[in-house]
Amino acid sequence: MNATSRYLRCEGRELHFLEWGAQHDEVVIAWHGLARTCRDMDDIAAHLAQRWRVICPDTIGRGLSQWSPEPGSEYCLAFYARLATALVDQLGIERFHWLGTSMGGAIGIKAAAGPLRGRLRRLLLNDNGPSLAAPAIERIRSYAGSPAAFDTVTELETYFRTVYKPYGWLSDAQWRRLTETSVRRLPDGRVTPHYDPQMVRQFIDHPNDYELWDEWDTLTLPVLCLRGVDSDLLLRETTEQMRHRGPRAAVVEIEGCGHAPALNTAAQFELVERFFAGH
Repeated sequence: MNATSRYLRCEGRELHFLEWGAQHDEVVIAWHGLARTCRDMDDIAAHLAQRWRVICPDTIGRGLSQWSPEPGSEYCLAFYARLATALVDQLGIERFHWLGTSMGGAIGIKAAAGPLRGRLRRLLLNDNGPSLAAPAIERIRSYAGSPAAFDTVTELETYFRTVYKPYGWLSDAQWRRLTETSVRRLPDGRVTPHYDPQMVRQFIDHPNDYELWDEWDTLTLPVLCLRGVDSDLLLRETTEQMRHRGPRAAVVEIEGCGHAPALNTAAQFELVERFFAGH
């Protein structure tokens, strides 16, 4: 199934998104992680599009969306939640499911507790929760804030295979697609990941952005959390608290993955599909 590439102006910024399964009435919003793009959702979106309309945005500063001219105030969860609200409002979507990987999950929590309260039907968090391990945040910030640059796309793919090894199994074709859909060429001819390095200012200007227990404790909707067994970002003790606080999430651990499962296998497809179908 093919997707349609679309653009909308949200909160004064141009947002790019892919739309899958436009013929369906029920909607899933699928939001990617910190330094990634909407194309990470291709596999799960193509599967879900057999039953749902799936909207996969590029966050501002990533992929084909506009880079922020005000990085200090706009690269943060509150602004991302406002972008999400503007997006669904313009698309005329009143109620929907939310699938968020890493940062995309945090945006889901922030939005569900704030501007989109009552409009999310079900929330699926892919290796994300209301508290994240500080050493892992620093690890991600260190490589995302100073993105590597290479002479060739092949070298960039080798780099991606290293830093994203915790995603779990990807086929050679999937690694190639991940690389080719998240690459931009620098003025000197080298290639680098397709995002604004200033987006890591979130961790400087909004140091407590990912501490979301207050928001979590107000949620009442069904929540499923997928945790990579080897995740260093979402700790098992955090998911234990998530089971007993707020919406009392169901938690499933994904073998062979760290942060974060790539949502590209039949078993992962089934977990997501069953949850959104109400099972």
